[in-house]
Amino acid sequence: MGMQVVEIREALRQAIDEEMARDDRVFVMGEEVAEYNGAYKVTKGLLAKWGSERIIDTPIAENGFTGIAIGAAQTGLRPIVEFMSFNFSFVAADQLISNACKAHYMSGGRYTVPIVFRGPNGAAAQVSCQHSHCVEAIYGNLPGFIIIAGSNAYDMKGLLKSAIRSNNPVIFLENELDYGEKMEIPTEEYLVPIGKAKIIREGKDITLVSYGRMLKFCKEAADELANKGVKVEIVDLRTIKPLDIATVAASVRKTHRCVLVEEGHLFAGIAAEVGFQIMEHCFDELDAPLERVCQRETPLPYSKVLERETIPNKERILVALQEALA
Repeated sequence: MGMQVVEIREALRQAIDEEMARDDRVFVMGEEVAEYNGAYKVTKGLLAKWGSERIIDTPIAENGFTGIAIGAAQTGLRPIVEFMSFNFSFVAADQLISNACKAHYMSGGRYTVPIVFRGPNGAAAQVSCQHSHCVEAIYGNLPGFIIIAGSNAYDMKGLLKSAIRSNNPVIFLENELDYGEKMEIPTEEYLVPIGKAKIIREGKDITLVSYGRMLKFCKEAADELANKGVKVEIVDLRTIKPLDIATVAASVRKTHRCVLVEEGHLFAGIAAEVGFQIMEHCFDELDAPLERVCQRETPLPYSKVLERETIPNKERILVALQEALA
């Protein structure tokens, strides 16, 4: 098997390109995806290769092009919709909430909606509160959506290919600050299964559960504790919904302590749901209360200093780990 070192943006582009070659029903639409090669260059070169009928620039009208894509999916095509920021998906809230995730149920199973909504989620660098919201807890509350949040180039490529092949609507979450992260991945085709978490670091003393960009800070905290002889096990959820609680619970039964980290807000967040499910599945195995590290309960400030204090970081994760180990 050949190997290649690629950025996350290139891994995503390869996934889209391969699936467009495999299935002529797959197409991409969104703001600046064609002539500009994508706001974050994920679709670079695809217009020249596939033409304007399959790489489609849209007006700044999320409600309109999201509705068109949902209709296309219901009639047999397989759209990939790029949101320049997932915050802008709120403009298309009615299409997403009332149509995309409910059409299969409301049609009595006659319609499927094989569509992927992808783009950057969460904070970037000083983009302030209207460009930095984490949407997974909002869309996670809606039956019908699959929600994916990979953390590296290998997983992002394999998960996006699986998402494009799914017959269900998928919320595929990326991060603007991660697009340039590099990793060695196979040159041959591969898939990563939806709904399967991964142990990315073995440990015996405490479990650290997270996903997406927050894994970077989790690894930094685990490295620091490793220097003190503490072995942290890290679980990368990869798919938020459906949740692989079996893998999480198995790790907690092994270590008997757990910290959950998410970039989203504390109240009604993903960590709250995962924590409750841990309590359901292995309460008697816990030797300490669960700890959560989340974004503070405030809109994200523009100030770089305040931004750092608001979002989870290595230092806050270390405090939570030490409290759970005490």
